[in-house]
Amino acid sequence: MPELPDVEAYLHALAPRVVGVRLERVKLLHPFVLRSVEPPLGTANGRKVTGVRRVGKRIVLALEGDLFLVIHLMIAGRLHWKAPGARGAGKQGLAAFELESGTLVLTEAGTKRRAAIHLVQGEWALGEHDAGGIDVFAADPAAFRAALENENHTLKRALTDPRLLSGIGNAYSDEILHRARLSPVKQTRQLDEAEWMRLYGATRAVLTEWVERLRQEAGEDFPEGVTAFRPDMAVHGRYGKPCPVCGAPVQRIVYAENETNYCPRCQTGGKLLADRSLSRLLHDDWPRTLEELEERRRQ
Repeated sequence: MPELPDVEAYLHALAPRVVGVRLERVKLLHPFVLRSVEPPLGTANGRKVTGVRRVGKRIVLALEGDLFLVIHLMIAGRLHWKAPGARGAGKQGLAAFELESGTLVLTEAGTKRRAAIHLVQGEWALGEHDAGGIDVFAADPAAFRAALENENHTLKRALTDPRLLSGIGNAYSDEILHRARLSPVKQTRQLDEAEWMRLYGATRAVLTEWVERLRQEAGEDFPEGVTAFRPDMAVHGRYGKPCPVCGAPVQRIVYAENETNYCPRCQTGGKLLADRSLSRLLHDDWPRTLEELEERRRQ
């Protein structure tokens, strides 16, 4: 799922292309993608784009008349910029935002069709799409800690809860926890002052670095390589590969459609976190430490 750095890369590319430009029409290529009925989608046609912004992981096009087009990419949704009047969205095309300057196309890979578009009237209605998580760049250490300590959860869950923090998902939470040298299953109310400061600093640093990196990667072009798996990441999507800090093999916990990636040497004191499916399969044969795992690989 595109997260804060990816969404910011889209916004950085969109602003000079669409702000101040008239939206001629929104063309639905699959009707299910529109999840609102009032105001009618046709109300957006012919209005100028007055701004772009991020609400959590959502991309918002602000239009004249206090209207807002809210685009939620979900897991497999992506945006593409094409020349005016261009076609070719293919079977993955969900919608085309036709502007005087070009066409913004929303696509989605796969068949689950989770991406969504809403048209809302007024700031209050736009606020209904905000889960309430704080902006980590606007929060001081005390506000950051208060948000995550409000409920006692694992750090992985807390970082990815949109009610607590805005814009962070599975990929960048892995990177943040690795940078902070903290276990993904440690409870928020178990952290000491030094650990809180490491987590706060790592959160801001990782997101800042990736926002800048993705902007530089795209340059003046529209970002087309948006993905949750990047070769320069430290642990996310790098199961079995060496940790860039200590060289230990990156481990993972798989749950439903998500996985948590971590370095046992840097983050858990050498202990392997129990993966539920493997624990059930291997029972007592499940290795408990990195040393046990490495010993079995040598056998």
